[in-house]
Amino acid sequence: MLKTSLGRFRAVALAEGLSVIALFFIAMPLKYAAGIPEAVKFTGWVHGLLFVLYLFALMEAAITYRWSIVRVLGGLAASLLPFGTFVFEARLRREAQQPDVEPAR
Repeated sequence: MLKTSLGRFRAVALAEGLSVIALFFIAMPLKYAAGIPEAVKFTGWVHGLLFVLYLFALMEAAITYRWSIVRVLGGLAASLLPFGTFVFEARLRREAQQPDVEPAR
């Protein structure tokens, strides 16, 4: 999965999506309900790092596969919405599994 730019992007997209879930549904409740602000500090830092990696992986895949600006903007929008990276990655996976079809541009 990590041998191609698309595989690397998909892996980072999943990790970034998981970091959003951890931040929203674990760290933030720990901060506000249990009074543990360190949870958000650590999880937020990890999420920020994964977000930057997501952007780099998106650009690498976009250049390699010559994606259209619409697809790149869709990938960017997916990174800003909760669960968006999962939806975008699933779409890429479906397209990759279709025989004789190269990734959409």
